[in-house]
Amino acid sequence: MILPRGFRSAGLACGIKEKKTTFDLALFVSDVPCAGAGVFTKNQVCGAPVKVSRERVPGAALRAVVINSGNANACTGEQGIEDAKWMTGLVAAGLDVAAENVLVCSTGIIGRFLPRTPLEAGIPAAIEQLGADADSFLNAARGMMTTDTVPKQATRVFNAGGQEIRVSGVAKGAAMIAPNMATMLSVIMTDAPLDATQADQMLRHAVDRSFNCVSVEGHTSTSDTVILLANGASGADSLSEAELTQLQTALDEVAMELGQAIIRDAEG
Repeated sequence: MILPRGFRSAGLACGIKEKKTTFDLALFVSDVPCAGAGVFTKNQVCGAPVKVSRERVPGAALRAVVINSGNANACTGEQGIEDAKWMTGLVAAGLDVAAENVLVCSTGIIGRFLPRTPLEAGIPAAIEQLGADADSFLNAARGMMTTDTVPKQATRVFNAGGQEIRVSGVAKGAAMIAPNMATMLSVIMTDAPLDATQADQMLRHAVDRSFNCVSVEGHTSTSDTVILLANGASGADSLSEAELTQLQTALDEVAMELGQAIIRDAEG
């Protein structure tokens, strides 16, 4: 799989899930500050990570997304907010970046406090394992999974101004999905040069044509999140209108492919 330049990822088992060898942690990092955006659950009851991440996007200097599976950190009150911020702080300390430039997602069992002990060891281990290769990207996709039977990945490549632009994404989701994206997480990365406003507009366009069309069980969830990071590492200068249209098409196609993979993997 061809991946966007300037990004690294990792996934591992840190011990959150009952079966301690099952992957439950994913980390995506940009080597340089990113423009970034997020689209989140429309459920009035939303998880603590949604509340924390929603305040940090759109952003012009994002550096990382950390995701745990097995515990949704939802319906956990102020402690949940503190735990979500603590996760971003641990990532930030390990990467030597500002915590407000780290986003966080959690998926899994609702109503239980986040177990910090496995993450205290797991997050530094994930930082050590960060890689720019396809296996690292696959491991990160595995670290997001809950009821999924297979990891979900998609990628697109096109040329702009003599430079190759790459768009790659991962997603998890197989149950409790309604037309307004439920129990679904996705991280999409591109090495295209975008500002935060462009990233926000393009992500919303892609989500409206993909994840928001998915329906599996007719429920909405506390934790839905789709994140777009754009770091400009392709070397392309600012994109023309025609090239932005090409990028939008690539984003739409990646999101649609991921959404279709969720439907195929749906429970029942």
